[in-house]
Amino acid sequence: MRTLPLLAVVFDRGSAGSVEILASARKLCSVVFVCDEDLPGSAGSAARLAEVARVLDVTGLSPAERRSALRALRPDGITTFSEYRLAATAELAEACGLTFHPPHVAAVLVDKERQRTRLREAGVQSTRCVAVRTAAQVPAALAEVGLPAVVKPRSGAGSVDTCRVDSAEQAVAVAQEFLAGGGAEFVLEEYLEGDPDAAGPGFGDYVSVESVSSGGAVRHVCVTGKLPLAEPFRETGMFQPAALPGPLAEQVLGLTGAALRALGVTDGVTHVEIKLTPDGPRLIEVNGRMGGYVGALLRRSTRFDLLRAALRAALGLPLEVPELHFPAVEFVYFLTPPADAGATLAGIRGLDEVAAMEEVWQVKADPGAGRSLHWRAGTEGHLGTVHGTAADHDRLRAAVGAIGAAIRLEYA
Repeated sequence: MRTLPLLAVVFDRGSAGSVEILASARKLCSVVFVCDEDLPGSAGSAARLAEVARVLDVTGLSPAERRSALRALRPDGITTFSEYRLAATAELAEACGLTFHPPHVAAVLVDKERQRTRLREAGVQSTRCVAVRTAAQVPAALAEVGLPAVVKPRSGAGSVDTCRVDSAEQAVAVAQEFLAGGGAEFVLEEYLEGDPDAAGPGFGDYVSVESVSSGGAVRHVCVTGKLPLAEPFRETGMFQPAALPGPLAEQVLGLTGAALRALGVTDGVTHVEIKLTPDGPRLIEVNGRMGGYVGALLRRSTRFDLLRAALRAALGLPLEVPELHFPAVEFVYFLTPPADAGATLAGIRGLDEVAAMEEVWQVKADPGAGRSLHWRAGTEGHLGTVHGTAADHDRLRAAVGAIGAAIRLEYA
């Protein structure tokens, strides 16, 4: 007889690791990790996870066999923290009669072109966007989208293979490069011009919103501020709380809620990215899972466990999202190589200097030589992270400037 409900977590690389998930599940539910070792990010995962948790290894099974194997466990809930497993999790949830994004909603959440179409049809936001399968389709797409434009995968995460293009020639060349590298399909979409003053000097012109939904009820948990993007479209860090004026923050939350309703999101945790433009907030994209690093920032800054809230939502439990108070500014700074970095890392200088800074409490980096560097890797190309706490946003600006000045990358 079960003493705790059983939650299936469809596992792959994503915004939460197994240790974090198990810690947040303590005294709430038992966890079974659903693993497919044929996936690029999950090779060897079943054996590793089996050392600490229950595992359902579905490697090599057909979709019908996977559904049958999971139904046999009679789970009480299901979720995933991986962008790459949203569609598969939705199918398993439907087969088992469990709460998650329905398959038709998950299909829109992972498809940038379909998502833009749905938002336009709902009257939430019109953003020019065209899917392209070959470089030959680029000129016609640009005729509709205009320049400058953004090229990115139709389905993907972490700013992988994402860049701005300013001419037809550049767009064709980028599409050829991306498609030659195995990309299945890309979108060309309207470039959203940011307002560099919207969030204050030294901060990025975009934010993200984490929300928790259950049975159609939505609670916006927090707005996360961002550091300025590195070329071409790579995150360099984030912080909580965001430095937005009250009226702008309300506009951001209002747009987030409208987007979730338009896309049919009723349950689970979402991560919505929003550009701050001279004409007001504009949607970048809606993701049907928790954002990376956000849960850890929240736990340290407010002691609120967003990951546990996600598990509760997956189990169909009532929302428990208190009013959050931020006594300081919690941040994570990404060690991001420049877009024109050499092909191979020789080392990282300045890590000890950064670790000794007053605001810094942890530096995680691999300074070893031999790592290949390329901007196309997006967030996955970061060389490490610096975690810290600042008394206020002014002290954060100073700390970020000092970190950037201290870190020196050397190339082979």
